[in-house]
Amino acid sequence: MKICIINGPNLNLLGKREPEVYGSQTFEDYFEILKAKFPTIEFHYFQSNIEGELIGKIQEVGFLYDGIILNAGAYTHTSIGIGDAIKAITTPVIEVHISNTFGREEFRHQSYISGNAKGVILGFGLKSYDLAVQSFL
Repeated sequence: MKICIINGPNLNLLGKREPEVYGSQTFEDYFEILKAKFPTIEFHYFQSNIEGELIGKIQEVGFLYDGIILNAGAYTHTSIGIGDAIKAITTPVIEVHISNTFGREEFRHQSYISGNAKGVILGFGLKSYDLAVQSFL
């Protein structure tokens, strides 16, 4: 099984950015733990702060992989293009958020991804990614 984790803007700052919201662990450290938890899965990881690069990666892997775990960060609430890219591919996508977006600012309650995703997991910290992996098993 091949799963691609795609993270959007500012997620490269995990471990430094608002630790009270996002925790103190870097995604790179967490990714090693995730790979050890699920040794039979071939994981690939991509992060970009640029919307077009995220769309390009979704299109690149969206017909080849068994699953995509997508945390589009703030683009979740603004990018019709990312939502359309998910609609265009055949690989199922799980939308993931570290924080509970519904417990935050009003603008974070809107997602252009959810309607095209297989499912949405939010509010469980980095464990949200574990839950997304389990949904593909």
